[in-house]
Amino acid sequence: MLNFSLDKRAQILLKTLVEHYISDGQPIGSRTLLQHSGLDVSPATIRNVMSDLEQLGFITSPHTSAGRIPTQKGYRLFVDSLLTVKPLENNAFQQLKDGLNSPNQTALISNAADMLSQLTQFAGVVLTPKRKRVAFKHLEFLALSEKKLLVIIVTQDGNVQNRVIVTEKPYTASDLTQASNYFNAHYQGFTLEEVQQKLHAELKQMQTEMNQLMTAALEATHLDGDENKDAVVIAGERNLLQVDELSTNVTSLRKLFEIFERRTSLMQLLDNSQRAEGIQIFIGGESGYLPLDECSMVTAPYEADGQVVGTLGVIGPTRMSYERVIPIVDVTAKLLSNALSS
Repeated sequence: MLNFSLDKRAQILLKTLVEHYISDGQPIGSRTLLQHSGLDVSPATIRNVMSDLEQLGFITSPHTSAGRIPTQKGYRLFVDSLLTVKPLENNAFQQLKDGLNSPNQTALISNAADMLSQLTQFAGVVLTPKRKRVAFKHLEFLALSEKKLLVIIVTQDGNVQNRVIVTEKPYTASDLTQASNYFNAHYQGFTLEEVQQKLHAELKQMQTEMNQLMTAALEATHLDGDENKDAVVIAGERNLLQVDELSTNVTSLRKLFEIFERRTSLMQLLDNSQRAEGIQIFIGGESGYLPLDECSMVTAPYEADGQVVGTLGVIGPTRMSYERVIPIVDVTAKLLSNALSS
């Protein structure tokens, strides 16, 4: 939160300016501020306060107009200290409640992203839950053909994963039994991640003829992890093409869509948000991940059974209706948490 001490009059004028600019997208002049601020002051006083706010970096004058618009710094002060959040409309709440009513986790995550996009008309994003670190219980090799094996991996929560691996040489039934016994004797009770780390370290000490089989089994457990690794679900990114401030900045908009495509930076930003409590608002380039100064992101963590497991949010223009977007993100996170915990 920015630590600036503005007097009440300056706060009212800045709040009025930001709200009107968000509403109509046009630079705001002193006369409009005087009409809508509710202050009983002279036009000269309005101009003086506006000049002070401009010198402090909260507003700026576009070269094409005598009116002012908020800067990134002005938006930050607005959302941190001056914003009045509105309750979520009943119809929006019901739409969210209906959309987040599924026993299937994958459907819930996808629906959450869709709902965020539909209700805001921006891009909805959800960082999917981190996979649980489940302890390994039992592994077995079964021969399917001369160089094709079935690896059966059983975890302590009762989950069974079957993986087919192809080896460079054939193995006897005795070899497969020996390899299975080695796994079960040395790795029972460890998570799959720990098994992978330990096995990497111990491969060099094993008998040479068993290395290839152990390596193949290790790759099989990696396959199990890859299927459930952290991912970002994105919905409605093309809505951003309809936003004037974004669509005119073709180069930066292309960079934003590259982030959507790669998802790596977006995952990092959402993962960082997951460690914070409640709503987080990233304005312009202050996140270090979004390429557009005219772009903001509103996020909130969501839970399953009392534990934070992911983050969701909305990416839209800096000139977004924060008082409406914030409760949409907040309520979506709460309803998704309830659905995942039931």
